[in-house]
Amino acid sequence: MQLLKDKVVFLTGGTEGIGYECAAVYHRAGAKVSIITHKENSLQQCRSQFFDDNIHYILADVSSAADVQRAIAETLARFGKINIIHNNAGVSNPSKTVCATTDEEWNRVFNVNVKGIYNTTKFGIEALKATSGNILNSSSLVGDIGQELHAAYTATKGAVNALTKSMALDYAPYGVRVNAVAPAGVWTPMLRRWSSQQPNAAHIETYLDGIHPLGYCPEGDVVADACLFLVSEQARFITGCILPVSGGAELGYRRYTGQPGRANAIVDEKVTLS
Repeated sequence: MQLLKDKVVFLTGGTEGIGYECAAVYHRAGAKVSIITHKENSLQQCRSQFFDDNIHYILADVSSAADVQRAIAETLARFGKINIIHNNAGVSNPSKTVCATTDEEWNRVFNVNVKGIYNTTKFGIEALKATSGNILNSSSLVGDIGQELHAAYTATKGAVNALTKSMALDYAPYGVRVNAVAPAGVWTPMLRRWSSQQPNAAHIETYLDGIHPLGYCPEGDVVADACLFLVSEQARFITGCILPVSGGAELGYRRYTGQPGRANAIVDEKVTLS
């Protein structure tokens, strides 16, 4: 059964990581997918591996209103409608406290992670009303529980969670559902860059496995499968939901000790990650 047969998905940040896995899952489920990215190299690489008449690539920056308006119009011109907007584009840098974060860094992470949703909704909502479609936002568990040395990023994800619920109320009268998915650790290019920046980089893989009670840090496909459910008719009576796809991490994080002779030691402690 193709859960998204004849549907059109507008997917931001869809050329790598969780976004790429979502694009592949949506395509297999029968959808036409418009993939938006601001990275030309990533777009070209993805296009060379993943392309047919039902895939359309657009180079655009979600923080730019003009870019998003153009991308929405281009998608409508190509496919005739939009059923789903998946706001997946995001940045996690900088790995800093509030006081160490510059104005430029703060503005950049908010412009992508939060204003990007504002832009896609502003320019795409009429198309979604016409199809009784839905919006999915990619959030993070840290938006609920916080994370050390990631003040700006966690603030944006907290905003995404609140925004998701408010939008769900605002657009329910039009039959438009709005939900979010909230992973913990997921092996993506962004997480690998994040890992290399951490003080305990040599032990980060053990740490990331250990914080998930199910015992491992997953790849993006586990999140993509949950996203497919939320955007499909299987979730037709779900709105305003922030769905954790976290291997139970929200039940109580655990931190790798990193002490010699205790390679597998985990101590119970409230600790977070992106």
